[in-house]
Formats: sequence, C-alpha cells, structure tokens
Amino acid sequence: MSSTYRLAAQPGFWRSLDLRDWAYALFVLVVCAGAFYQYDHFMDVYEEAILAGSALSLVALGWFWKPWRWYFPLSGVTSLLAIQVYEHDLARAQSAFLLKYMLSSQSSIMWMCTLFVLATGVYWAGLLTRSATLQRMGSGLTWAACVMGLAGLGTRWYESYLIGADVGHIPVSNLYEVFVLFCLVTALMYLYYEAKFAARQMGAFVLLIISAAVVFIVWYAFDRQAHEIQPLIPALQSWWMKIHVPANFVGYGAFAIAAMLGAAELMAMRGWLAGKLPPMEVMDEVMYKVIAVGFLFFTIATVLGAMWAADAWGGYWSWDPKETWALIVWLNYAAWLHMRLVKGWRGAPLAWWAVVGLFITTFAFIGVNMFLSGLHSYGGL
Repeated sequence: MSSTYRLAAQPGFWRSLDLRDWAYALFVLVVCAGAFYQYDHFMDVYEEAILAGSALSLVALGWFWKPWRWYFPLSGVTSLLAIQVYEHDLARAQSAFLLKYMLSSQSSIMWMCTLFVLATGVYWAGLLTRSATLQRMGSGLTWAACVMGLAGLGTRWYESYLIGADVGHIPVSNLYEVFVLFCLVTALMYLYYEAKFAARQMGAFVLLIISAAVVFIVWYAFDRQAHEIQPLIPALQSWWMKIHVPANFVGYGAFAIAAMLGAAELMAMRGWLAGKLPPMEVMDEVMYKVIAVGFLFFTIATVLGAMWAADAWGGYWSWDPKETWALIVWLNYAAWLHMRLVKGWRGAPLAWWAVVGLFITTFAFIGVNMFLSGLHSYGGL
C-alpha cells in the first residue's frame, strides 16, 4: 500500500513544479558551478561536498517553500552588486556611496537591524488595532530585513578575502556574525509558519526576540567594534564550522520562536489581548512544530560538534561546559517532545516549559562563554 502510494505521489510532485521552479533550480546550479570553477583550487574534498550539498538543499528548499525562489536570488544579487562596486579594493567601503550607506556588509546589517525594529513596531500596531494592512506591512519589512541580512553576510564573506586569503572565512565565526545568523534564521522560520497558518499576529511576539538580538548586535558593533573582521583562531579553522554552526542556529531560532509563542499563549490564557491573538490551538501547534524542527537540527549539530571535537581534540566528548550545556538543552527539548507526544500534554505546562527553555538555551549559547571556562572559551564578550 505505502509503495503504491509513493509511486502515485511522485509524478504528482514533479508535475507540480512550474517554470519558475526550474528557473530557480538552474540559477542555483549555475551559481554553485561558477563558485566551484572559480574557487575549486582553494577547496578540499569536504568543502566540495558541502558546496554540492548546499546546492541540492537550496534547490529543494526553493521547491518546498516558494517564497525562497525569489528571496535567495534577490539576496545573492544584492551581495554580488556590492562585490562589483568594491572592484577588489576594500578601501572603497569608505568612498563609494553605495557601499558606505547601503551595500557594504556593515551597512547592510545595520539596514537589517533597522528594518527588524520597524517590523516589530508595525506588527504590534497591527496586533493592537487588528489591522490586516499593518500586519502585511510587518511581513514585508521582515522580508526586507532578511534580504539585507543575508546579502550582508555574503558581502562580509567576500570582504574577509579582500583582507587576505588567510583571513577569509564563512561569516559564522564570532558572536557578532552568529547573532546576525540568529536573526535571519529566526525570522525566516517565523515567516514560513506565519504564511502556513495565516497568523501574522504571532509576529508581534516573535519579532521581540529578534529585536533583542538586534540591540545586542548594535551594542556589540559600536561599543566593542565587533563588526571588524578578524582572522580565525586555530580552533575554528575547520570546514566543520561551515555545517555545525548553521545547524545549531536553526535549533536556537526554533527554540526562540517557541518561547515567544509560549509567552503569547500564556497571555491569551489570562485574557490579555483578548480576541487579538491567534487561537491558542494554532499557537500550540506552531510551538510544537518549531520545537520538533529545532530539536532535529540541534541533534544534527550536536553530532557534528562531537565529530569536530574528535577531529580537533582527539575525542568525541570531554564534558566541557559547552558540551555539557548542549546536552542539557537537548534533554530539555527531548523531554518537552516526550510529554507532548507520549503523555499528551497541552496548554500552559508546555507553554511555561518553552519559555523556561529559552533561558536554558541562552545560557548554553552565551552564559557558558561568559561565566565558565573550557575548550570552547574562545567566544566571550
């Protein structure tokens, strides 16, 4: 029965793909082939495998989530425009108008921060006034912020190589870069579920956690000059970083969304914002789905981290504080899923648990680096 269903379902899937799907797939493959042709002599076999896997994943994502078909190319073209304006000269970031005020990595990321804060305010205005127009504007501003953020990371990657071939690296190596990544991942995951459940009211809460990250980015950039690109420390000079860190932050972003929806659900239970929030059943379902996705990616990231540790330090697990707290986070959400799926828990207990889970995750992400020492003590403030 199941094999018959699969055989029947496959032709339907392929027939569902239209010209735009194939044009997007061709765009991704051409870009990745161009990257391979130009940079193959800098890559080892593992990085070539990552490039091939990324190409297939990007195509699959665009076919699964249609807005990605325009979002990813637009972000890429924006970044490529910045690269062209640079003309292989990093000093042009201070003299070329487009770079100085819009397209350099720092300018793009500051635009991302501004747009996220504006989106937060517009989402709240839309929620409080029950204005569908304002809520659509909030979605549009969030999409615009995501375009500028991804373009900024792409441009920053190029800028690191302009400094020097030995300095160049994927921009997920320090707190400044990963906070930008966190904002992007969280916003994009939210936009997917917003459209899937037709519940833009959730944006008022989810964008709050993104705006909190934006405050940190701005403070960290201007107070600590963290936006300046630095060479990688030896511990991070590995292709493992390219896959471990992004997988980790899909988990972090998902857990952050769940916590904010848990807070919204608890407010709804107390009659606050009555009639303005989505039904509690919707928020409960989205909370479950994002935790399930986040748990999957966090599990993958933890396994990848263990393999990286074995490659770098000769052992898969050493009970380093970062590893120990990663295990605590994993066990926390494994128990959450167990209680929902096996015990049938719903409502307030899981909502509170999701909120508390954000504090556990935040300590594992930042607190360990600030207050504990170990093999991972290279990412402090």
